[in-house]
Amino acid sequence: QVHFVESGGGLVHPWGSLRLSCAAYGFTFSAYGMSCYRQDPGKERELVARITSIGSLISYAESVKGRFTISRDDDKNMVYLQMNSLKPEDTAVYYCETLRAPGTWGQGTQVTVSS
Repeated sequence: QVHFVESGGGLVHPWGSLRLSCAAYGFTFSAYGMSCYRQDPGKERELVARITSIGSLISYAESVKGRFTISRDDDKNMVYLQMNSLKPEDTAVYYCETLRAPGTWGQGTQVTVSS
């Protein structure tokens, strides 16, 4: 059964950094693209970054380009989202998803950017 455990969130000041981790279970991780989404209460879930299998193609939302970096470790079945120069508008719960099972979500990890 596909499921995820996201971690690494927390409270950070503006311009700070966080590294989110997503552990994936229940499918052949290396064969599928992975995505990171975020959702703030009252807003729709937003695609933040996507990485294809073997990391051959990476894309980002315009709002995070140049600040966030997505990566994957196929030996550990992990996805990472390095977030730098954080802004208050980055505050949200962050999730990962696989193209193997669209719409399957973990519990997410809360990121709060505030002074």
